[in-house]
Amino acid sequence: MPSLHIVLVEPEIHWNTGNIGRTSLAVGATLHLVEPLGFTLEDRHLRRAGLDYWPRVRLRVWPGWPAIEAELPQLGVPFFFTASAERTLWEIDFPEDVVVVFGRESVGLPSDILTRYADRSVRIPMVDPGLRSLNISTSVGVVVYEVVRQWQRRV
Repeated sequence: MPSLHIVLVEPEIHWNTGNIGRTSLAVGATLHLVEPLGFTLEDRHLRRAGLDYWPRVRLRVWPGWPAIEAELPQLGVPFFFTASAERTLWEIDFPEDVVVVFGRESVGLPSDILTRYADRSVRIPMVDPGLRSLNISTSVGVVVYEVVRQWQRRV
């Protein structure tokens, strides 16, 4: 059975993370949060955004990027989402085990990560050239449902 992992590197906004937690449940993914977090996991806003589903989210919290980076090969093939990538989401043929990685809401992924994984960087196509980015919970939803759509197409 394929596995899907959603990684949020240093997420800042509790309600985005709560919404992404609900999305992870909807697609059967594991949600990974990389510290430092811009909120606590006890935050009432996080739980409100995740509704009563939050306790059911398969959640792993990592003490920093190096910790999860060391485990990426065991989790699946990683794809790093950034508005500056050359390749678009529509050009990717997602394998059975996938890790989708997103950065902070304010600045995205750190440049050293993007440099190291330039060949795995992907962007969501946007028609308006003046639009810098989508909301992270929207971005995660678009990406993970494309992954699942591709998996379903192969069945």
